[in-house]
Amino acid sequence: MSLLRFTKDHEWIRQEGDTAVIGITDYAQEQLGDVVYVELPELGRQVERGGEAAVVESAKAASEVYAPVAGEVVAVNDAIAADPATVNTDPMGNGWFIKLRLAEPAQLDGLMDEAAYRKFIAELK
Repeated sequence: MSLLRFTKDHEWIRQEGDTAVIGITDYAQEQLGDVVYVELPELGRQVERGGEAAVVESAKAASEVYAPVAGEVVAVNDAIAADPATVNTDPMGNGWFIKLRLAEPAQLDGLMDEAAYRKFIAELK
C-alpha cells in the first residue's frame, strides 16, 4: 500500500517501499498556470528535507519544488522535461518529478494526509 502525504508548499509524496515519488499538487499547477519548463536534479544527488529538489517554470512564474523528506535522487521523470505540459494535465500521476531513496522514512509522519491538505487549501481560498 502506498502512503500519500502533502506539504504546505504544495508538493505531494507517495511512499513506495524504501523510495518515494514526489511531484506538485493539482492546486500548485493551477496556481502556476501553463508549465513551460522543468529542471530536474542529477541522479545520485542528496537532497535535504525542505531543500530545493527541482525547478518548475510557467508563463507566470518560476518556482522551486522542495523535497518533503531527505534522500537520494534515484530517478527523474525525463518525460516532463521533454513535455512540461504533463505537469498540468496529470500532476498527481505522469507529471511526477523525482523519486528518492528515503534517508529517514519517519519524516513522512510530519506531513499532511489528504484530508488535512484539502482543509489547508480550502483555508487559502
